[in-house]
Amino acid sequence: MADATSVFLLLINGQVESAQFPLYDDLYCRMTVVYGSDWLLVSGLEEGTSQITKKTKDEHQKFVWNFPIEVTLKSTNMHGWPRLVISVYGLDDFGRDVVRGYGCALFPLIPGHHTMEIPMFVPESTSLLQKFSSWLLGTRPEFVDPKFVAQSEGREVTRVRSQGSVTISCNIMSKDLTKAGYSVKSSSEQKVGP
Repeated sequence: MADATSVFLLLINGQVESAQFPLYDDLYCRMTVVYGSDWLLVSGLEEGTSQITKKTKDEHQKFVWNFPIEVTLKSTNMHGWPRLVISVYGLDDFGRDVVRGYGCALFPLIPGHHTMEIPMFVPESTSLLQKFSSWLLGTRPEFVDPKFVAQSEGREVTRVRSQGSVTISCNIMSKDLTKAGYSVKSSSEQKVGP
């Protein structure tokens, strides 16, 4: 039986490696680590913004960011396990900054090296008139708070369209999970996603 005051640590170290958005160029990403109320940030940054990058000129046409992720968190229970929220932005035809995709992934529970491919999506207008007016006025649909994609409440009524993907690699390390009453198996390499 686990002690009620048992605390475990979770270290996440990795990077937002690259993205594929075939229709766009000159993109950047914003990364946010989201976690539950029982978790506490010990070190590292919860949020960050990458540089603007162009597509590679090869057949893959990837956007390469290699944007670092490094956070250490502690908790007494698994509820609210950390998630990574990615928002990708770029310029439209009129030079306005618009969202090109949102995505969210749960950090793996198993310690070790992991590669995740996160599918991205964008909110859509509900009618042709709204689509035209949003394009003309530069007020395309987007979430007020990008962390919205990490929640389940309210998302069932949101109309979205799939668009691109982002590749993440990370190393997960934990300390004192067994003292807190949890058992996880170690893994040398895991690929998560489609």
